[in-house]
Amino acid sequence: MAVSSIMSRDVVTVSMDDSLRTVQRLFQEHAFHHLVVVEDGRVVGVISDRDLLKNVSPFMGKMGEQSRDRATLDRRVHQIMSRRLVSVGEGTSLADASLQMLNHRVSCLPVLDANGACRGIVTWRDMLIWSLRGMQADRGADTRAA
Repeated sequence: MAVSSIMSRDVVTVSMDDSLRTVQRLFQEHAFHHLVVVEDGRVVGVISDRDLLKNVSPFMGKMGEQSRDRATLDRRVHQIMSRRLVSVGEGTSLADASLQMLNHRVSCLPVLDANGACRGIVTWRDMLIWSLRGMQADRGADTRAA
């Protein structure tokens, strides 16, 4: 089975010069944990909700919040994004994609076309769901065989 069978095709992207305020808003509006960073139509990196949390003041939204805390949201995506891009193509097998994620210790893989444009994204959660469905199907086959 190929990555294209489970990847999310509706990928939200940001540019390198977008602010962390924009990133925070996108994470709050959507139920996902990764944004793909695109420049001139090509994927150049990924930013996760964990990247954002590590780089925004822990005092944001608290009583002790100060202007310098709010200023952390003025930083730019290129200052905190992961530039070490690990990606796959749509035809990559799910087993190979899973190994890529494990070997490179990443939680998502942008799915790129031959020109480096984003076609989708596959996450560790997508892989886990695929794996569990396979196990359930195997268990059902075992039950029918008995």
